[in-house]
Amino acid sequence: MSVLRENENRENIPKPVSSPENNGVPVTPEDVLRLQKVSEKYLCEPDANVYEIDFTRFKIRDLDSGAVLFEIAKPVGSDGSEITCEHNEHIDPNCGRFVRYQFTPQFLKLKTVGATVEFTVGSLPVNRFRMIEKHFFRDKLLKTFDFEFGFCIPYSRNTCEHIYEFPSLPQDLVNDMIANPFETRSDSFYFVDNCLIMHNKADYAYNGGMQT
Repeated sequence: MSVLRENENRENIPKPVSSPENNGVPVTPEDVLRLQKVSEKYLCEPDANVYEIDFTRFKIRDLDSGAVLFEIAKPVGSDGSEITCEHNEHIDPNCGRFVRYQFTPQFLKLKTVGATVEFTVGSLPVNRFRMIEKHFFRDKLLKTFDFEFGFCIPYSRNTCEHIYEFPSLPQDLVNDMIANPFETRSDSFYFVDNCLIMHNKADYAYNGGMQT
């Protein structure tokens, strides 16, 4: 990932965006760290991403075996450009903000995985890029992950890997998570200079390969 010292020129840096889901005040990292259940709605609008951060590739691997568990990349058009939501005739304002994962029960036995993400940045420098990701089963908080991306220069393509250390879960909870696909969910909040600019959601099933 491109990491340099923080840009000292603070001109043209956007102001924090208020959220209607947070009584009209900017959402802070402290706000999302206090959340004890999955959010019902997105806590910022898609246009809050004034830095034009665009995730183009994502890969999950088991650090013990090195096996790639999941990999996805943004599709590329015939001209070599990446296909975005704007290519769709009917644009969903939340296009690209939700992912559904299907894993086998063996995934819940993993202790440590690496998540590699590739992303591009627009015309503005990105200072203190941070992700807070919270995982829930129904209304139970399973784990909070807090990662720093650092500083990214304008018009850069960046790659980094974050290490997820999974908590040890009781077997009865594991059984419930397997038996109830897509009731395990996550909220991923992305901040620049402590300002919420993106909010993505995902849900998970762990019954892949099982006979029904």
